Amino acid sequence: MLAARWRSWEPYLLSILRIITAFLFIQYGSTKLFALPAAVMPGGGTAPLTSLAGVAGALELVGGALLLLGLFTRPVAFLLSGEMAVAYFMGHAPQGFWPVLNQGAPAILFCFIWLYISSAGPGPWSVDAFRSGAASTGSAETRWGSAGSGMRS
Repeated sequence: MLAARWRSWEPYLLSILRIITAFLFIQYGSTKLFALPAAVMPGGGTAPLTSLAGVAGALELVGGALLLLGLFTRPVAFLLSGEMAVAYFMGHAPQGFWPVLNQGAPAILFCFIWLYISSAGPGPWSVDAFRSGAASTGSAETRWGSAGSGMRS
């Protein structure tokens, strides 16, 4: 009984995972583009939009906002998963093997969380679910697509 009750929270916890992770992700973009909440770029300041860091910041800010809302979730999450893989292999891996030492652990976690979200979908608390009618119907079939694509019975 307890296991079934806990399992019933699965779609809502998926939404919470997406929302909290997107909130954290947006901060990486806002620090690069606006030095908000603090300047983190080498030498302080912000990254120009035409630089690699600027493009990454724009993806993180705009993509993070879309994921926070749960809008175009699957393609945006897939794109950002790829961005984080590139960030890890270009920026962190050359500094050493261990992610905890090369400071790449957040990039790896974001990469795999976004990859999971791109497969699992946004959950019921999202604009995507609202637009498809899943938020009001509550049906697992509507919310998750075909059987077996995310909802366990």
